[in-house]
Amino acid sequence: MRTIAHLSDLHFGREKEEIQESLLEDLKELKPSVVVISGDLTQRALRKEFSLARAYLKRIPFPVIVVPGNHDIPFFNLPRRFILPLMRYKYYISNDLYPVFVDDEVAVVGINTARSLAVHNGRISSKQLTQVCHAFADVSEDHCKIVVTHHPFICPPNIYRPTVGSAAAALKKFDECGVDILLSGHYHRGHIGEADAHFPDVRRPILLVHAGTTISTRLKQEVNSYNFLTIKKNEITIDVRGWNGKAFSHVRTYEYGRKGESLTMKGGVA
Repeated sequence: MRTIAHLSDLHFGREKEEIQESLLEDLKELKPSVVVISGDLTQRALRKEFSLARAYLKRIPFPVIVVPGNHDIPFFNLPRRFILPLMRYKYYISNDLYPVFVDDEVAVVGINTARSLAVHNGRISSKQLTQVCHAFADVSEDHCKIVVTHHPFICPPNIYRPTVGSAAAALKKFDECGVDILLSGHYHRGHIGEADAHFPDVRRPILLVHAGTTISTRLKQEVNSYNFLTIKKNEITIDVRGWNGKAFSHVRTYEYGRKGESLTMKGGVA
């Protein structure tokens, strides 16, 4: 069994200090195998914001996989946006835009979908897809294979905005190389869907899991939240944990059991 804490859209520069501390306490109590952060560590990609984000990440006492989001690229500084879009991210957070975490049961690969020209939807390149599948080629079929992006492949209900560019091609490739779960953020709304319900070419059961904004003030009709995944051989459980004004606590649980080539939802509200 492995556990994953899926955080997203921290937006340092618009963070809530009291929630930061409660989040650390919650993580220390739950003891995840790995913490995944699916982008937007900062609000405007400023040095001060990245410095705050780096200091906070150092306080997380577990392995961390992090990818950048569109807010981690400068917005108003056009020369930096188009010439050195991720320079500050690489300096303060990580120079690795293909972070990988592999143990005996799970394999997690992060890829950067943020682009200088794409504000809302981001993009995945064919080179990135090749590198993801190459990373998974060396792990066994028994591993749960997880990809982390900032931009989602589907939108939460009642949100009609662009999804990540080349989503259909990416999912087809992920299908071929055995991906089980995609973790993303961006729209500050939690949501869980199944890839084959939206992309008819996908045959493998792939869960699409979005996280809300975990610690920022930029709420979109939901409380601050994050996802806590428990992965067993034949079952994936996703607990949504939300801020109740004093601490993070359980909001709802989704349980997916594998049956043949499909996912069977056993509880929760999708």
